[in-house]
Amino acid sequence: MAYIIGIDGGGTKTAVTIARDGEEGLTTFTVGPINYNGGDAEAIAASFGELFDRVKLVCDPAKDVTHICIGAAGVSNPSVVGMLEKHVRDNGYAGPLTITGDQETALYGAQNAMQGIILIAGTGSICFGVNGKGEQHRAGGFGHLIDDEGSGYQIGRDLLSILVQAEDGRLSDTIIPALVYEQLGLRTVKEIVGFVYDKNTTKQEIAKLAPIMTTACERGDAEALELAEKSGAGLFKLVVPVIERLKLHDSPIAIAGSVLLKSRFVREALERKLARSYPLARLILPIKDASYGAVLLGRSKLNKG
Repeated sequence: MAYIIGIDGGGTKTAVTIARDGEEGLTTFTVGPINYNGGDAEAIAASFGELFDRVKLVCDPAKDVTHICIGAAGVSNPSVVGMLEKHVRDNGYAGPLTITGDQETALYGAQNAMQGIILIAGTGSICFGVNGKGEQHRAGGFGHLIDDEGSGYQIGRDLLSILVQAEDGRLSDTIIPALVYEQLGLRTVKEIVGFVYDKNTTKQEIAKLAPIMTTACERGDAEALELAEKSGAGLFKLVVPVIERLKLHDSPIAIAGSVLLKSRFVREALERKLARSYPLARLILPIKDASYGAVLLGRSKLNKG
């Protein structure tokens, strides 16, 4: 029996789909993140170890798997592809392997084809599109230190900024500090600063603060509502060059990632901007997830071979 493994390596978790060749997904599960941009090398190795242990419950990677396709955040860093391949090979798989950006596998899953637009806003953010001529364009996705507008990391970082500004008097009348303190189990600004600048604090931990914005928005907090608008505007900026360069003015835009899927305030802010500039465009939910998109991409590589 031949199997294809599709892997979606996001910033906070990795989703895996194991499919029999030519059939629907057979097994799905998640493990830890495999993103080297801001990730911990030991944790990534552990994620791959767990991943292959789970695969072995279904099939033998060395004998039964015909293709592994990984769509991962962070592969714009040239060294990352080699490190990801090493983990796969070290875990006993020697067959055909595709490693690409998670935007490609997300698009394939979301639109059931390598065509259209996908906008991802999870720990990081990126927009990617392919038109009917096969032309591609990507905006964003260059990592939390220089990019990732509208992402969970950016929201988390801004929540922490609001906290310190509220504590020193630059801002007032916001419930955000209390919510941040509660989630982190901390009590003082000094403890917050220690958490933020601790070398062991990852960007994923900062991004996990993002749902606080939605909670505060639901309670009418003005700072949180402003932050949601800012995030929606940042995501709109990602969409514009993809629409314009590929002439996809009426294309549906598939959305993925926790920020867009779980925060209606960010999503609605984005929809308002789209309605003004691109009234024929609309946000849609993905048909399939990115790990299944990786299966489809892997299958297409096999068929071309």
